[in-house]
Amino acid sequence: MDSPTKSTAKRTVCVFCGSSVGRTLVYLETARRLGELIGQKGWRLVYGGGASGLMGEAARAALAAGAEVIGIRPSPLDHLERPQSGIEMIHTPDLFERKQRMIAMSDAFIVLPGGLGTLDEFFEVVTTAQLGLHGKQIVIVNTDDYFATLFALLRHCGTEGFIYRDVSRLIRVVDTADEAITLL
Repeated sequence: MDSPTKSTAKRTVCVFCGSSVGRTLVYLETARRLGELIGQKGWRLVYGGGASGLMGEAARAALAAGAEVIGIRPSPLDHLERPQSGIEMIHTPDLFERKQRMIAMSDAFIVLPGGLGTLDEFFEVVTTAQLGLHGKQIVIVNTDDYFATLFALLRHCGTEGFIYRDVSRLIRVVDTADEAITLL
């Protein structure tokens, strides 16, 4: 049997976000809305595999809206998080392979607020895009201007000569989950 072509295959969107809920409910509401929209579009969600925080909320909302959800989690972290029911779980030996699998499986990336893991994942996809290793869309949902200081840091790195090409051309920044889905 032939493998599906890009036009007939189900679109797979990778969501990077926090395993915590953050300080305000707007982050949780945005994650929930994004999951709902992915499900309503009939797309597949790939994420870090956690059941807590924004990750868990996006996954549960996507499942409730009919999406196929795939979690990718390093086996050494299994003791930190209970399994999320209803999803396919892929285990990797470490964070490095996790990111490789997420990038390979996904057609686009959406970044929501999060901490070090989220930033690590964002930098991995934007760096590999800058190097020309993929041309996949990267969308940042700048909920409540969460990423303002990140954007200032990226501008500073460029001004100081450490980023050689304009990184802003590689990412799209929106304020809401609805806008992110519209871009995709």
